[in-house]
Amino acid sequence: MPTLDNTHAIVVGASRGLGRGVAQSLSAAGASVLAIARDQAGLDDLQASDPAISVLAGDGADPELAARAFAAHAPDVLAVVAGASPESRPIQDHTWESFSRNWEVDVRLTFTWLQAALRRPLRPGSRVLLMSSGAAVAGSPLSGGYAGAKATIRFMAGYGDEEARRAGLGIRVLAVLPRLTPATELGLAAVRAYAQRAGITQAQYVANLGGPVTPELAGAAFVELASGTLSDDVAYLLTGDRGLAPVPSLRPAAPPARAVA
Repeated sequence: MPTLDNTHAIVVGASRGLGRGVAQSLSAAGASVLAIARDQAGLDDLQASDPAISVLAGDGADPELAARAFAAHAPDVLAVVAGASPESRPIQDHTWESFSRNWEVDVRLTFTWLQAALRRPLRPGSRVLLMSSGAAVAGSPLSGGYAGAKATIRFMAGYGDEEARRAGLGIRVLAVLPRLTPATELGLAAVRAYAQRAGITQAQYVANLGGPVTPELAGAAFVELASGTLSDDVAYLLTGDRGLAPVPSLRPAAPPARAVA
């Protein structure tokens, strides 16, 4: 089993779902974990399940919270998993506020923590793991701006990884794109909506998804990326059947060499 002994980890969005699984798995692998979320009750329940986990309630998009967390618990692993649940409705039934919700929440808080990690910067060898979504590749027509927001997070991982490389920081920035899963509240709501849209049962829709991405599987994937030897890949699709699989690089292509007359 991979080990993260003598390391510190911060998990933003750790009170439920995949984020809770990430926090528990990092702790089980030996990391000293600080779990952050808005929901104090959820954090208290997480801490009751693993007293070794420290908790901090607050707004993940608040730069002051990020600064306090880094000062108190300088991380070797930063996992940004938090995000808002999108409203399931076709585009013509969205308001701009509902359509843009994941831009205002998911993208903003990811920007806050990634920027803080690069500016501080984190110690050489640290890893920043950003939760995107399989919707960044496949789309999500009932979720407003959700897929675009998650695609932007995938781009942000590439931008951050490139900037860390250019500055010689020794930090890696990676994006994880979990496939739609009924194993979380967010995913189950989406499964219900898409099954109804397709005119099939939830069980039929779930059967077409393959193995579910559970909190435990997501946690194991984050431990793998936090502790293992990394390739040059920046984004990884996470499925219940195959685990982590690299997706094509988003690094911009080098400009063509100028012809010499």
